[in-house]
Amino acid sequence: MPSIATTARHGRALHATAELLTKLRLDFAFVGGVARAAWLGGEVAGPIDVLALMTPQQKNQVAMMANNRGFRVDRQEIEATEELDVVPLNFVDPEGEVRVHVLVASNALYGRMFASVREAQFEDGAIKVVAPEDLALLLTMADDEVSVRRLSAVADFDRHAYNARLVSIGLAEMVIAE
Repeated sequence: MPSIATTARHGRALHATAELLTKLRLDFAFVGGVARAAWLGGEVAGPIDVLALMTPQQKNQVAMMANNRGFRVDRQEIEATEELDVVPLNFVDPEGEVRVHVLVASNALYGRMFASVREAQFEDGAIKVVAPEDLALLLTMADDEVSVRRLSAVADFDRHAYNARLVSIGLAEMVIAE
């Protein structure tokens, strides 16, 4: 099981985010810097991105409940991102705020990532992160070829599954040698 290292305030933000989404009974998995730290090492120090399966009505519940659980919620930001399928939050901490993006799994690509979610060790427990193949796919979309190469060398990386995902979304020219 991979493990995740964070700064102290990011650790508190990660716990608070997981607790918030668990209380709302949402299925979720961390992506971005958290998944990157799990699969490639390093420390989570930037924004926290988490993918959640939810309905449009639940987006409002996330914002409302977050406001009562140590997050600063800016209503103008929420309204401005209404069509982007993201709930922007700020975890309030004495050491400084941590930006949290709750991404709504609104398309088939995001939705199918939940079928291969893995657990990563975090402090005294485990949290869910996207599989290394799915992180690689997201990094491919962000043109981060160096990280994709590093991920493809991770022992848990399934090149065949990664290539199948690329082909299924029309990116067959980006497959990697198996």
